[in-house]
Amino acid sequence: MNRQLRQLLLIGNVIEMSILLKIRRMLDNAKIEYQHLSHKPVRTSEQAAEIRGEPLSIGGKALVVKIGDGFRLFALSAALKLNSEAVRKRFNSRRMRFASVSELLDLTGLVPGSVPPFGKPILRLSLCIDSSLLTNERIAFNAGSLTDSLIMQTADYLTVAKGEIFRFAEER
Repeated sequence: MNRQLRQLLLIGNVIEMSILLKIRRMLDNAKIEYQHLSHKPVRTSEQAAEIRGEPLSIGGKALVVKIGDGFRLFALSAALKLNSEAVRKRFNSRRMRFASVSELLDLTGLVPGSVPPFGKPILRLSLCIDSSLLTNERIAFNAGSLTDSLIMQTADYLTVAKGEIFRFAEER
């Protein structure tokens, strides 16, 4: 492995850890209870649900999407998919696409699958929360890495996440 690649991996690990620490600090300061799980790396929502021992619907999937000229973070149940038409209609935009891997890295410092469902102040993105998440008592999500998950009460998540709630998810 060349030196430049090792440096990038080290920087990535530092960013991942700082995101996890920021989230934990925010939850601790708000006196919110949560469970932290360290586990083998997971890349898909299905793998994460299995390793956490939770139903797929409990998973909070976070997607970075470019709408018009800006990026937003969308949090939805891992059992569902993003409804592009609902998002374009909500933001009155004909153009919409998922962030590329390099854009995701530039915007968040994170790799796909590790983005937590928190916008500002954790990530520099406005947060949209699908109403499907409100139907579950708990939410589980990767917390800035592929090897760290947090599980907490959905009501507590909504209190600290402070996102715009509307319906933008649909069945897969």
